[in-house]
Amino acid sequence: MAPRIDAHQHFWRYSPQTHAWIDGTMLAIKRDFLPPDLKLLLDAAGFDGCIAVQAEQSIAETKWLLSLADEYPFVRGVVGWVDLCAPDVTEQMRRIAARPRLSGVRHIVQDEPAGFMLRPDFQRGIAALAEFNLTYDILIYEHQLPEALALVQRFPNQRFVIDHIAKPAIRDGSIDAWRAGITAIAASPNVYCKLSGMVTEADWQRWRPSDFAPYIETVLEVFGAGRVMAGSDWPVCLLAGEYGGVMAIMMDAIGGLSADERDAILGGTAAEFYRVA
Repeated sequence: MAPRIDAHQHFWRYSPQTHAWIDGTMLAIKRDFLPPDLKLLLDAAGFDGCIAVQAEQSIAETKWLLSLADEYPFVRGVVGWVDLCAPDVTEQMRRIAARPRLSGVRHIVQDEPAGFMLRPDFQRGIAALAEFNLTYDILIYEHQLPEALALVQRFPNQRFVIDHIAKPAIRDGSIDAWRAGITAIAASPNVYCKLSGMVTEADWQRWRPSDFAPYIETVLEVFGAGRVMAGSDWPVCLLAGEYGGVMAIMMDAIGGLSADERDAILGGTAAEFYRVA
C-alpha cells in the first residue's frame, strides 16, 4: 500500500509582522505550529507523513522548512519559495535545490494582479524549474483559472498542481464558472489537483459535508484519482474545523472508490508527484 501523505500543510513561528494576513478573525491560528503538533494529528488520522508548503514569501522560511524536514523524517518534502521573477532565479534555485527534501516551489499568486502568471519574468522562473526537477503549486482563486490555463499550456512538460481546488465560492454554493474552469485546466495531463482548503472557502461555522460533495465529485471526474491528492491545509483549516473532521470529509467522499484509487488520493499521487518515499 502507498504511504499516506497529507499533501498540504504549513508550519510557522507566529509573528505579527511576518504573518500580517492572520487578522482578528483568525485567533485560532495566531500561535506557533510546529512538527510535533502535527505528528499527533497525523498519527491519529492514520497518515505516515506530510508535505510542508510555504506560507511566507522568503528564502529564509524555505531554509527553515528544509531544516525541519531534516530533523523530522515524517516531513517528506517541502514546497518552498524563490523569487521566480528575479534575474538570478536559477542561482537562487541552485543554492536551495541541493537540499534533498526540496520538492517544489510556490508563489502566492492569489494576491497578485491580473496578468502576473503571463509576465515574461515569471515565466522565465517557471522555465527554470525543469533543470532542478521541481514541481510548481498554483495558488489561485477560481477567477484566475483561465490565466492559469494559459500558463500550464505554455509549459506542457512542467508538473503543476492546483492548490485548494482553485478556491471556489463554496460559501455561496456557486459552482458553474468554477466547474468550467477546472474542467478546462484538467485537460492538460501535466496538471494535478489538491483536495484541500475547502472548509475555509465555506461558511466557517455552519458548513456541512454535503456542501463539498459537488466540488469533490467534479475534481475526481475531470482529473481522475491518479492526479488528485488529499491535503488538510493545517493549521489554516482550524479556522473552520478540526484536523480529523477536515480529513474525514475527503475520506468519506472517496469511500466508494476502489482501494487503488483511495491509495492514490491519500498518498500515492503525492509521493509520485513530489518524488518522496
